[in-house]
Amino acid sequence: MGDSPVKGRTVVVTGAARGVGAALANELARRGARLALLDHDGPALEERAAALPNAPLTLEVDVTDYPALTDTAEVVRGRLGPPSVVVANAGIAEGGPFALSDPATWRRVIDVNLTGSAQTARAFLPDLVETAGYHLQIASLASIGAVPMMSAYCASKAGVEAFTHALRAEVAHRGVAVGIAYLNWTGTDMIRDADRFTALRELRTHMPPLARRVSRVEVVAERLARAVESRTTAVYVPAWLRLVQVARAALPPVILRVSRRELPRLQAEEALVSSGLLGAGGRADRAATRRRTRSRPE
Repeated sequence: MGDSPVKGRTVVVTGAARGVGAALANELARRGARLALLDHDGPALEERAAALPNAPLTLEVDVTDYPALTDTAEVVRGRLGPPSVVVANAGIAEGGPFALSDPATWRRVIDVNLTGSAQTARAFLPDLVETAGYHLQIASLASIGAVPMMSAYCASKAGVEAFTHALRAEVAHRGVAVGIAYLNWTGTDMIRDADRFTALRELRTHMPPLARRVSRVEVVAERLARAVESRTTAVYVPAWLRLVQVARAALPPVILRVSRRELPRLQAEEALVSSGLLGAGGRADRAATRRRTRSRPE
């Protein structure tokens, strides 16, 4: 790790309090990066950071709050220097039928995953231009193939894929590299929480054996860290997801055929319900949203 390209460089990771973001922060710390860890769950972020070497900078911020995000970027710049790497990882998810979803929750998923990612890029882009740096967007298999019962998540991840391609084309001549990471099921509390809901569990277990497998978060983080070091344009975790990318045009009719058969069966066995925001990250987001609502002036 001593000769890692990120050693001594400022690296920003959003959504760093748990899951993929926390595991990636650990990998980058091992490689000697100067870390700025961002999350709107301040206590959880501090707890994670305490276990890392070199006392990373921790900043509590909601990526959907652009003025606060620009202030955060200024703090990072002043304390650690302009970032050479920014990883837009913050994300939330909900599951269940679109018709039964809460409109505010549905929109919140879009705001965090898509708008928040774009605002992260906007806030730190001047730094990446200055350092000829690297922006990594965390996407998903959902960016490639949309599935039922996950409409907001799939829409947001398809959006970040399109945004990443557009941004890459805009900034390449300025020396900024832009990458995208396509992740399959990863062993985070979000996925564990989703498995409590029959329809979401069935969604995963009816996939082909290779596709339903859940990757260890540490394995995913190690692969992402290597992608950061090499400024990879597109990283697939697991690697076989690249084959799905090639065959993506064939996915919608296959998914439609399976859904027509399986959704009525599931509905007959158990009422399909909205899950609300999933996992500890979802609970933290709900709590943060309530705090912001109470703090607004009448």
